[in-house]
Amino acid sequence: MDYKKIGEKVFVRIDSGEEIVETLMQVCKKLDITAGTITGIGATDKAIIGLFDVKTKKYHSTELVGDHEIAPVYGNISTMNNEVYLHLHVNLCNSEHKSFGGHLTSAIVSATFEGVIDIINGKIEREFDATTGLNILKL
Repeated sequence: MDYKKIGEKVFVRIDSGEEIVETLMQVCKKLDITAGTITGIGATDKAIIGLFDVKTKKYHSTELVGDHEIAPVYGNISTMNNEVYLHLHVNLCNSEHKSFGGHLTSAIVSATFEGVIDIINGKIEREFDATTGLNILKL
């Protein structure tokens, strides 16, 4: 992994074999980013994506193994209990151009990942909401 900060943007390259979510969290922690957005593209050969079931208030995860294009990752950066909190969604396309999407839990880079963090000066906190069963933005 490598990154370069230019103004309020951080360009991030994540290399083959590295995990995307954890690596993005490391960058945010190193640069003390507590609010912002993330976009990115790349390739993965192993990812875990989820769908939140509003009735049961549980995530249902699916592991995708094999070559997939990341087209793209979108998400935001906030904090919860003073720790970096990433909320990321992803669209993954396989060799048959079939698309799979959902909440990104984990993805291992197969070739490369290129992301941009857009820093928002300030801090946005999350809190657990018993009604939805989600960690929602505390605004």
